[in-house]
Amino acid sequence: MLRRRRFLRSCLGVVATIAVAAGGGLASAARADDYGDGTKVFIKALAENAIASLTVKDLSKRERDRRFRSLMLDNFAISGIAKFVLGRHWPRATDQEKTEYLKLFEDLMVATYAERFSKYAGETLEVEQAEVRGEHDVIVYSTIKRVDGTEPIKVAWRVRGKPGGFKIVDVIVEGISMVQTQKSEFASFIQQHDGNLGALLTEIRKRIQANT
Repeated sequence: MLRRRRFLRSCLGVVATIAVAAGGGLASAARADDYGDGTKVFIKALAENAIASLTVKDLSKRERDRRFRSLMLDNFAISGIAKFVLGRHWPRATDQEKTEYLKLFEDLMVATYAERFSKYAGETLEVEQAEVRGEHDVIVYSTIKRVDGTEPIKVAWRVRGKPGGFKIVDVIVEGISMVQTQKSEFASFIQQHDGNLGALLTEIRKRIQANT
């Protein structure tokens, strides 16, 4: 399972994301169909754009990082992701800690995942169906297929309507939520350091430096 998660991150740059509760109802079945179809197009276009933009041969690390950051900010709810991952420690943080954490979280995502696109080996994403769960909440089901014929990976993308378009708010790989995994990791680290958020910030800086 861990191997599969590492593969997904490598070929599509999946970042830790936030799952939020759906609310409200749909005006009609037609509305649900339109919304579901829109999110399917969104996910397919994201995968195609990421591969086209980030797997260019001889692309410099600096340029790949820049392109990845732009794609990530355009398509993922990064600020909400970061806050959710920090959990109950977010409201307890000072304004300075919050500002620093949000910047470090964004930088960590870029440092961790952008360069992995240089190892792209022809994997493809096939979007299958969309399940509308609320007025602005859709699960898009897909499969990542590898050119070597090994077992495909099932990936579900949770998408919500946001001002200006859709945003990915969770990625579920073979039934495992990426955001919940990241949240558990951060919570465990903070607990091991007596609830000290500063220790986590220091650790994130180290991780960024290790991937720079």
